[in-house]
Amino acid sequence: MDARADPAGANLRGILLMVAAMALFAVEDMFLKWAAADLPVGMVIFVAGAFGAPVFALMARARSQPILTRAALHPWVILRNIGEMVGTFAYIKALALVPLSTVSAVLQALPLAVTLGAALLLREAVGWRRWSAIAVGFAGVLVILRPGMDGFRPEALWVLVTVVGLALRDLATRLLPAACSTAQVSCWGLMSVALLGAVMMIPGGAVMPDGRDVAVLFGALVFGTAGYWAVVAASRTGEVSVVSPFRYARLLFAILIGAFVFDEVPDALTLIGAGLIIGSGLYALARERARKRALSLQGGSV
Repeated sequence: MDARADPAGANLRGILLMVAAMALFAVEDMFLKWAAADLPVGMVIFVAGAFGAPVFALMARARSQPILTRAALHPWVILRNIGEMVGTFAYIKALALVPLSTVSAVLQALPLAVTLGAALLLREAVGWRRWSAIAVGFAGVLVILRPGMDGFRPEALWVLVTVVGLALRDLATRLLPAACSTAQVSCWGLMSVALLGAVMMIPGGAVMPDGRDVAVLFGALVFGTAGYWAVVAASRTGEVSVVSPFRYARLLFAILIGAFVFDEVPDALTLIGAGLIIGSGLYALARERARKRALSLQGGSV
């Protein structure tokens, strides 16, 4: 059925797909955490890129979009790839060293970091309400990381590096040439990740995986690919402003997996910080939706 003929039904399907995507990503994180505990980080990174890139290369080929093209060397593409590499490296490190719920909670600040970067670097207009939401969200990050307090874990800073890298990736994505398709851009990013992993393995950073390692890596690839498909389908099925808030369901799934699989129970400060991040993120989304609606009404009155 056409989504325009049944917007409520389309939004419901979009919400269900988004929740399913977040569950799949949380399970992918579980497999990646297992892999990072047993295998060198470079090897995990290489596998993630080397096996993910061909999927998007095939998608691009099906649409007659070349992978080996001059557009791959565009400065914004290169900057995006750098952000992808930094974010992926830091994310695998964080999963290996930090509780899953902590990683997922801090990662929820990514949309706020992108809004902050867009305001500072791209000169996008951000009102005082969204500035306030950004401040509250990053206050939540500080509550979770608790620098200067007894519970501070320096290794948790890898999650902040992840947020910075992925924010750089998302900001550069906004500036890419319109001719670059999603499949091409995704393939180039994963190829750069594979290259990073290969370089990290040169000085002996590789081991022969056993059967369990192969199964764990395969599980991460399967659930990660399925999650990517579901999140794209969700964004194309329902209204983005309705579907996007359900990205925060990933934290709930991460807490459940952390508790039942890794025996990690988040403390009160982690839950309070996560609440601040999610609350501010939802408020920022609502403000952005209101701003776009106002601009639409102004345009319609001209």
